[in-house]
Amino acid sequence: MEIDPDLNYRQHPERYPIGHGERGVLTIEPYKSELLPLWRFKTPDIAEQSAAALLQRYADYKAHDDFVGMDMTRKFIQMGYTRSRRYARHRGGRKYDPETGEERPLAEEDPVKAASAQIFQRALQQIKHDPDYQYLKKRHQQRQQAQR
Repeated sequence: MEIDPDLNYRQHPERYPIGHGERGVLTIEPYKSELLPLWRFKTPDIAEQSAAALLQRYADYKAHDDFVGMDMTRKFIQMGYTRSRRYARHRGGRKYDPETGEERPLAEEDPVKAASAQIFQRALQQIKHDPDYQYLKKRHQQRQQAQR
């Protein structure tokens, strides 16, 4: 299922493709606009505030049985983890050399960014182990299969 950047996925949750990893995180509206301002990872304190705000938004979506919002929050938290890890391993966050396209060597790990990554990793585990998330994800996938 393709992502339609012009579609309101709150009004059409049946069209939401779960995908793998962070696919669609910066495209799916209105969730992108609601979650992007909450997403920060520069320092552990900022990451802690960001993860807490995202988990609160996750709880709000969950209270409204909004699986798309829940999954989009998971994607932002996962992106917080992956981006923090990238910055921890690569100075400036550049994994690939812009001129050659080759992967740059790992730098000495930045402990500040590594700590931010751990904060997001814990938040991500909370969501992944949430039985309600697992149930709603399975239900969403079954409904999509039934539509095909």
